[in-house]
Amino acid sequence: MGCIQSISCKSKVFRESISVIEVKASIDPIPTSIDESSSVVLRYRTPHFRASAQVLVPPIPKKETWIVGWIQACSHMEFYNHYGEQGMSSWELPDLLDGKIQAISDSDGVNYPWYGNTTETCTIVGPTKKESKFNISMNDNFYPSVTWAVPVSESNVAKLTSIHRDQSFTTWLVATNTATNEMVTLQTIKWRMRLGIEVNPSRPLGQRAKLQEPSAQEQPQVLSKNEPIPPSALVKPNANDAQVLMWRPKDGPPLVSPIGITTWDNLPERLYPVPSLKRAPHLHSHHQTQHRKGMLPLSRFHAL
Repeated sequence: MGCIQSISCKSKVFRESISVIEVKASIDPIPTSIDESSSVVLRYRTPHFRASAQVLVPPIPKKETWIVGWIQACSHMEFYNHYGEQGMSSWELPDLLDGKIQAISDSDGVNYPWYGNTTETCTIVGPTKKESKFNISMNDNFYPSVTWAVPVSESNVAKLTSIHRDQSFTTWLVATNTATNEMVTLQTIKWRMRLGIEVNPSRPLGQRAKLQEPSAQEQPQVLSKNEPIPPSALVKPNANDAQVLMWRPKDGPPLVSPIGITTWDNLPERLYPVPSLKRAPHLHSHHQTQHRKGMLPLSRFHAL
């Protein structure tokens, strides 16, 4: 019996026949915008990362379902809000920081492992007699809020002096068989978003913040050779749910948020002292849904 007649070889031929006609990836060539309209928080909005692809799937001979879509994972994160000599607040991913995982899922938190389930995926239900051609797209940006005042203080006096953010992502275009979980990586994209904002808290509201370099982001890289997807990028938790909100004072032990943050109304009232991040409990906090919402502002925490 020839190879082409075997089930395994037919499956291989089908997988190899899925093709990407065109793929595009870019970050809008505009600077991050800063909003000082609130007396409580500073807001900023980064340019969007955008990816799109035109995919051709051959006829599906059997009764099976394939999904083609985008999977994204965060491989590096620095997210610090500095308050002069007081200290800094930060969102941290303990397992990523400790090197326990290579990357963490950036799924929407519902449709694992996919980034989303609207324009981000396409489902093809077999059998089909004709090939299927379609476009899928995704976009991502940051739109958080950061308190002017020190988050562990009851004072409303502005103390924020700078914001630093540096995150790296890998985005894969993937086709998967829903019955067998067979996964075919079609394309790999790497991109990075960097941000620096200098703040003079003594200046009047509306004149405090100034964008530092870079004024424009590096453009994404569409790799010529695909990279494997780490197992941690395909499962729970996603980055939004796994993050820990920390307060790291200049003097004294760091503090960690004791409960998850899901809405403005249930922001934590206090922080727990912890000896170090490595021994801090891996508590879940919901920061900004990066590609959909802005980060909830830090509340007026009280240390125990």
